[in-house]
Amino acid sequence: MDISTEIWFKTARSGGKGGQNVNKVETMVEGYWDIAMSEFITVPQKILIQEKLANKINADGYLLVKSQTERSQLGNKQEVIRKMNVLIEKALIVPKKRKPTKPGKAAKEKRINTKKKTGELKESRKKIR
Repeated sequence: MDISTEIWFKTARSGGKGGQNVNKVETMVEGYWDIAMSEFITVPQKILIQEKLANKINADGYLLVKSQTERSQLGNKQEVIRKMNVLIEKALIVPKKRKPTKPGKAAKEKRINTKKKTGELKESRKKIR
């Protein structure tokens, strides 16, 4: 699933060192994706994404991802798309339900033997009457 057609981008000047281009070129890229209006995912998937990525979704309901690691705007744009796809893929993974298990026969016996040893040890500490 590639949602790159639904992402809209906004550029700004990156912070930090940059040499001659630092005050001229807008290399930092912010990517916004409207989850509610997406045509690539179903309604249950939208709900799952909104729950799992709540801290990355702004007040308007857009998933926001930034990148300023690359020196070019195009490189940062590709990085935003990659990050967003990874986030969405991870959010759509539904964890398996845990099946409760009971302790086996050997574990029960071991527990009882340990309790007996502890009891015997405590019994040996008592004063003889």
